Amino acid sequence: MNAQTQKFHIDGPIGQIECALDTPDAGTPVRGIALVAHPHPLFGGTMDNKVAQTLARTLVQLGYTTYRSNFRGVGGTAGTHDNGIGEQDDLLELIRYMRAQPGQADVPLVLAGFSFGTFVLSHVAKRYLEAGGEIERMVFVGTAASRWEVAPVREDTLVIHGELDDTVPILSVYEWARPQELPVVVIPGAEHFLHRKLHILKRIIVDAWR
Repeated sequence: MNAQTQKFHIDGPIGQIECALDTPDAGTPVRGIALVAHPHPLFGGTMDNKVAQTLARTLVQLGYTTYRSNFRGVGGTAGTHDNGIGEQDDLLELIRYMRAQPGQADVPLVLAGFSFGTFVLSHVAKRYLEAGGEIERMVFVGTAASRWEVAPVREDTLVIHGELDDTVPILSVYEWARPQELPVVVIPGAEHFLHRKLHILKRIIVDAWR
């Protein structure tokens, strides 16, 4: 991650949550805040996963003050893996923390997730919106539709998937997206972790913001 990454902890529902903060370069207009969710912790997923870092780096470049956190039982985050249930509570607490920071109460919010992180974020977004919150946009990469019940999302969600993903077959993503009439952006030749394709992921997101 960039050299300016700040690591810190906040109090969560069952203990400390380890977080990371990246901010746009001095002189870059700040357009909002963003939260990035990482892949499955029982398969090595952390907030420093290369796809999660690419999402964070790209959003920072676009002008978002960007936060990540480790899920329960990972790194310095308390607790044990809770199958994406308690993890929702933790991310909602982090959003509350983000909103409480100076100048961030009413700015646009972006949610971006990879793999298991998309499942957790889909339900976080649902709960946040039902509680009266607002979300500018969402970015889902490697949407975990074959493994978990990913909630329906906003119609402008940017859904990106690898053509050759054998962890989450692309057909399952089509089946999830079809009733929502959600377009899916496919990266040809890419597997689940987008090895050697991260520059394409970044380009797709930047282009979508133009």
